Amino acid sequence: MKPIIAPSILAADFANLQAQIEMLNQSAAGWIHCDIMDGRFVPNFSFGLPVLEAVHKHARKPLDVHLMIAEPQYYIENFKKAGASNITVHYEACTHLHRVVEQIKAVDCKAGVALNPHTPVALLEDIIQDIDLVCLMSVNPGFGGQKFITHTYPKVAALRELILAKNAQALIEIDGGVNEETAPLLLQHGADVLVAGSFVFQATNPLQTILNLSNLST
Repeated sequence: MKPIIAPSILAADFANLQAQIEMLNQSAAGWIHCDIMDGRFVPNFSFGLPVLEAVHKHARKPLDVHLMIAEPQYYIENFKKAGASNITVHYEACTHLHRVVEQIKAVDCKAGVALNPHTPVALLEDIIQDIDLVCLMSVNPGFGGQKFITHTYPKVAALRELILAKNAQALIEIDGGVNEETAPLLLQHGADVLVAGSFVFQATNPLQTILNLSNLST
């Protein structure tokens, strides 16, 4: 089974954003990953609703929206209206996680939960059957181009075991440091979705880079 490749437009050339999105439309990517940062939950800002709306106008693939923001419960409907197909919130940002997951489903989006590198997958035991996606951060959230955290490999395996034990359907997404070296190992440990930012957009041939990733086997 081939993985879903979700290039992160955080690493795109924003001066030529329409052209970058049109390139992704022509590529083997399955999703377009959109990182939203608020300067509170993570120490950086990225882009918000107006840019997401602009991306949606040109995108021909589902927008995989990753909310690295505090109090995401107040913005779920707005991100759906802006074009999100998947909405992922951070475990660490949600005091009432189940309620937020239900909010996401109520607006007809796939519901994801992201875990920071230090957060154990066992904390998802009581909600894994209710979510469509788990995004494991393999770098500390907030900035692109960081070094991959190798502890992610056993973490992916542990999450796969939890999903199987609970007879759940959640996909495992990896965000951070995905490249030609880490991708095969991540897939061997049980990953389904690979987010790649700098590795794609800084490549000499982004289309071929995406194709190469998509041709790996899970």
